[in-house]
Amino acid sequence: MAIPAVRALYDKGFEIHWVCGQAARPLLESYSWINLILTNDKDLLLGNPFQRANRIFRLWSKIAFRRFDLCATLYSDWRYRVLTLPVWARRKLSLSRRERSTMLVPGRHHTDELARILLSLEDTCRELSIPPVRPDQLPPSPILPKTAHARVAIVPGGAKNLLREQYLRRWPIESYVELARRLLDRDWEVVLIGGPEDEWVKAYFRDLPTTDCIGRLSIPEVVAVCDVCDAAVSHDTGPLHLAGLSKACLIGIFGPTNPFTFIPRRPFALGIWGGQGFACRPCYDGRDFAPCSLNNCMRGISPELVLREIDDLLDARSKGEFVNWGVSSSK
Repeated sequence: MAIPAVRALYDKGFEIHWVCGQAARPLLESYSWINLILTNDKDLLLGNPFQRANRIFRLWSKIAFRRFDLCATLYSDWRYRVLTLPVWARRKLSLSRRERSTMLVPGRHHTDELARILLSLEDTCRELSIPPVRPDQLPPSPILPKTAHARVAIVPGGAKNLLREQYLRRWPIESYVELARRLLDRDWEVVLIGGPEDEWVKAYFRDLPTTDCIGRLSIPEVVAVCDVCDAAVSHDTGPLHLAGLSKACLIGIFGPTNPFTFIPRRPFALGIWGGQGFACRPCYDGRDFAPCSLNNCMRGISPELVLREIDDLLDARSKGEFVNWGVSSSK
């Protein structure tokens, strides 16, 4: 979600140098105009004091006393500002939880907020959101061309990062299985997408003739696979944003998080927000979720509804109609 704002800087004539860890590296390498400064984010976040200090000093050795026009730390956690202490820049900024000018205003899309902050835009009325920016160096799709009438990618796992697992984001695995059954009953193809940490979902689809890509794709290949699918279905997790970079129609499933903040702002992207009327929705504060054991906002979204939204998007595209991004209710 930061890439479109950074691209706007590049289009203004800035040279882009991006400090990133191994997780983001494959995606950022797909953009020819981004120069990478690599570090080990796992050691920085989870390492012992010696490992953390070692990584910080190794990063400092790459950036110390280099001159930049802008040094942007896109985190509100003060610890990330330590990483760029030796950088000389005309302007330095980091995200804040208190200062309006550098905070991500709740309910607004993160891409637009990052653009406002990075580009020093006035906090006034703007009609259009900035769309995602596709990588210009994508690999070919590693799966064969489709042989069925339609092909749908689904993301039944995810919602996990280096620091924590956010299971409340997930649409129930049983709902994904039922959606896959209904798609296969139509003789459509179903592709499973996920990372190595999603191996646990495979058992649920063992008896279904799906194309299993879980743990087998690089991040750029996820975009390439979605490109050869007609639609992609995901809850609020990393592959949702990767599918947003693709050409596929996109259905995003939301409950505890706000789709207006996260759904990719591009044509044929729809967020379904479960739990209409729930006083507790959304419960995500940017870091943590409410201690909810029910997750009814996600459970209330039926496979029938998701299938109907897929059909509507594919039908509109087949007729040459334009459908902009949007958010619908689960009821």
